[in-house]
Amino acid sequence: MDYIGFLQMREEFSLLAVMIFLLIYDIFAGEKLLKYFQPISLILFAVHTALNIIPVDTFEVAGGMYHYFPMHSIIKGILNVGTLIVFLQAHKFLNEDDNRIKRGEFYFLTLSTLLGMYFMISSGNFLMFFIGLEMASIPMATLVAFEKYKHKSAEAGAKYILSAVFASSISLFGMSLIYGSTGTLYFSDLATLITGTPLQIMAFVFFVVGLFFKISLVPFHLWTPDVYEGAQTNITSYLSVISKGSAVFVLFTLLIKVFGNLATSWQPILYGLAIVSITVANIFAIRQQNLKRFLAFSSISQAGYILLAIISGSALGMASLVYYVLVYMFSNLAAFGVISVIENRSGKVEMYDYNGLYQTNPKLSFVMMLALFSLAGIPPFAGFFSKFFIFSAAAAEGYYVLVFIALLNTIISLYYYLLVIKAMFLNKNEQPIEQISSDFPVKLSLVICTAGILIIGLVSTFYTQIASFSFGM
Repeated sequence: MDYIGFLQMREEFSLLAVMIFLLIYDIFAGEKLLKYFQPISLILFAVHTALNIIPVDTFEVAGGMYHYFPMHSIIKGILNVGTLIVFLQAHKFLNEDDNRIKRGEFYFLTLSTLLGMYFMISSGNFLMFFIGLEMASIPMATLVAFEKYKHKSAEAGAKYILSAVFASSISLFGMSLIYGSTGTLYFSDLATLITGTPLQIMAFVFFVVGLFFKISLVPFHLWTPDVYEGAQTNITSYLSVISKGSAVFVLFTLLIKVFGNLATSWQPILYGLAIVSITVANIFAIRQQNLKRFLAFSSISQAGYILLAIISGSALGMASLVYYVLVYMFSNLAAFGVISVIENRSGKVEMYDYNGLYQTNPKLSFVMMLALFSLAGIPPFAGFFSKFFIFSAAAAEGYYVLVFIALLNTIISLYYYLLVIKAMFLNKNEQPIEQISSDFPVKLSLVICTAGILIIGLVSTFYTQIASFSFGM
């Protein structure tokens, strides 16, 4: 084997170098040097993101276990930008007295999950995929329980790890059935060997059910609101955007590359899951008062919308999915960023706490309003264009009824998003949340998210560049 070929895995090696440097710095740096840990971490990760944003030519490593396509750099770049925003938003939380000694752990665990997602995205073999899946899931469970002495955080960590283990076990059983029926785990070989026998269909169902848990599709979503509520807010935002973004991309890739011959079997499944996920999540979101649980059901609904891009199974669907993940990242991180700022300063996360927020914090209210309008798909914000493209991808394949039901659900979603906006701008409150002054990293993260919401939809270059790489998959 030519080990020089492994050097082509520039994104993984670059991220691993950042992780090792930060680990050594955190262990051996003195107290005076540790105060520079966060700035150095942000700069190093920003450099890593910038160096790997430009795609290179297609290649494979380890006999096809690792595959690279230019689109992989795009989706990994999106995940990198989202992770960088989460790091910026976590600046205040990590500078609290109780968390200073855990800053290194936070960064190392977060980057460990990201490295696992890299391997998932570039996997060309089910064994590599499973290794990446576990590398992403196990550190994530530790992050969810990061505030281990808080009851809700410890409970959320237990619920997440049990759900993750159960989902991984189901997927692994499905993979074993796939291997038993075909004799290989390589995606390129399986594309022709998957013929739709009863055993293979059963294997497919077991495998995708595990991924549906990761994406939080109904009825595999019950862990989501509890985990989102119990985890620290910045970790919740990472879980809702970065983890979900990588999982939906991998799901799309595997359905087309490996299970393409079973399209007549999995398209009806996705059809039903999309309708149920969007509708059930929207109905339950209306009932929520805790804003983290509110955004948990919102993220379940958004996952249902993403299925419209996946079910199309086309290059347009691939481009629409990646673009949707990009827009969703900015919109959701903006909303969670505002919640994080307010929770860190006041400890308030209930919807009625936001009554009259505009009186004392007009800028935060404005950012939250833009984020919610984008999530609802209101023009001219980026969320409108992302929904337009996934609806177009599904309609191009003849799923008109599905698109119509999704459009009706956008009306329901607009209603519950407007509940938060009404609380901030219209509801009266004699004692609103006090004026909050954010530190510079948090302000920068909210500015980046706001710019993304306002610009990405209006500048067509973003979508056209993504679309140009989708045809190479």
